[in-house]
Amino acid sequence: MAKQIVATDKAPAAIGPYVQATRLGDLIFTSGQIPLDPSTMEIVAGGIEAQAEQVMKNLIAILDQAGSGTAKVLKTTCFLSDMNHFAAFNQVYAKYFGDSAPARSCVEVARLPKDVLVEVEAIAYV
Repeated sequence: MAKQIVATDKAPAAIGPYVQATRLGDLIFTSGQIPLDPSTMEIVAGGIEAQAEQVMKNLIAILDQAGSGTAKVLKTTCFLSDMNHFAAFNQVYAKYFGDSAPARSCVEVARLPKDVLVEVEAIAYV
């Protein structure tokens, strides 16, 4: 079974030595998504809500390209720059998963790429 690269122009291009996602068999492993607008490669304006919305849009674009979707996400790992954003982040996050919420870890970290407020990665199936 060979690893396949998943790539779409509907999500930001990788800004380092990594890919948007990889697929092995029926499993999809996304790289962490930050709130970059894929058309400008700039961080979206606004606070945690705006950044979380963009992160989820980027994540969904990659999952769609891989033939998956939010209902098929098994696990996410969410990184927040400040745990005081937890409730606001959850409100945005919940809109995208509804009744099909996956297992999740959510942690505060000292710093994220480009000093964003949030990053999310996922493991899903096809």
